[in-house]
Amino acid sequence: MKDLAGKHIVLGLSGGIACYKAAELCRALIKAGATVQVVMTEAAGQFITPVTMQALSGRPVFTSQWDARTAGGADNNMPHINLSREADAIVVAPASADFMAKLLHGRADDLLSLMCLARPLESVPLVLAPAMNREMWSHPATQRNVEQLRADGATVLDVGVGDQACGESGDGRMLEPDELLYELTRFFTPKVLAGHHVLVSAGPTFEAIDPVRGLTNLSSGKMGFAIARAAHEAGAQVTLVAGPVALPTPRGVGRINVKSALNMQKTLNVLAQTCSVFVSAAAVADWRPASEATQKIKKDGSGDVPTLSFIENPDILAGIAASARAQSGALYCVGFAAESHDLVQHAQTKRVRKGVPLLVGNIGPDTFGQDDNALLLVDEQGTTELPRASKLVLARQLVQEIARRVPRTAA
Repeated sequence: MKDLAGKHIVLGLSGGIACYKAAELCRALIKAGATVQVVMTEAAGQFITPVTMQALSGRPVFTSQWDARTAGGADNNMPHINLSREADAIVVAPASADFMAKLLHGRADDLLSLMCLARPLESVPLVLAPAMNREMWSHPATQRNVEQLRADGATVLDVGVGDQACGESGDGRMLEPDELLYELTRFFTPKVLAGHHVLVSAGPTFEAIDPVRGLTNLSSGKMGFAIARAAHEAGAQVTLVAGPVALPTPRGVGRINVKSALNMQKTLNVLAQTCSVFVSAAAVADWRPASEATQKIKKDGSGDVPTLSFIENPDILAGIAASARAQSGALYCVGFAAESHDLVQHAQTKRVRKGVPLLVGNIGPDTFGQDDNALLLVDEQGTTELPRASKLVLARQLVQEIARRVPRTAA
């Protein structure tokens, strides 16, 4: 999946040990479909060589404003102009404290700062990935500079937390290459859900029989997690309520872990009071044991099988869809239906029974645990098929469908 296909990124490196991460970032950008032009400061060359970055980017690396090589198709000895004009974005990673201070004051004494100053503000965004010691990051001067750079229109990303090359630990690390790739993908994604708070449920529930056994299902949670990521990419605040799954939390998404259907219902009922979109992608168990044994139920060799009785779990989605907020239009509800057969018929029936404007159907055995899926969208107008693709691709398509059906901003 080429998230950055067709994008041309000018990747700037200022001085700092985090330059080693820029090599992996360059590779990641190219794998995502982008072309990459590297520009380095003299200080950056003390940490990683232009030869390395040229090998990774497949393009000559520029390091000096006096470089007479042809840049951007022009042979006028103005690389600070020519390199910026063809860029979809200039990304400086790492952006040192000194380099950010230089940008703040409009100083331009090297090629990279010249290029940032000379870029067309309306068409070439500037993205900065800070990297420095924790004391440098927390210093009032640096924080003032970050605030002003953002006010001037630059996108200054957050920093990571952890061990630093100096031996100290804290804020100031440059984000990891995969985190930076996500931030750039999100940066270029249209913010069709800006202003919305999206609530997503994902994964199975676990209904305990005794302290070591329980009822669950084969849901991996991957579809719900992909929807949470896609909604965040689209500009929404996202809260993910997840059953017991071993999946990493999508970047920028708030996560609450639950276990049983009753746990999930209690959590979702509270959160549904403040969100504007609810996507119920969790595979909630239909039944739970009528009582949970306090100790492990053991076999005694007699061949007798213990008798279990069950009670029906509450219909979480139907309850939220019937709430005053949903009925007034302040909350838009989307349901999921995992079926084993007759998908269209069952999905249409379930949409009406749940009382939701949009229901997403799929064949459960064909998707549980898989990285891809095929979806059927069912609303009062009929059905729309989303052909088999990766779950993230489908999640992005679903988010676009949701965005068409809700107000541009939450009420």
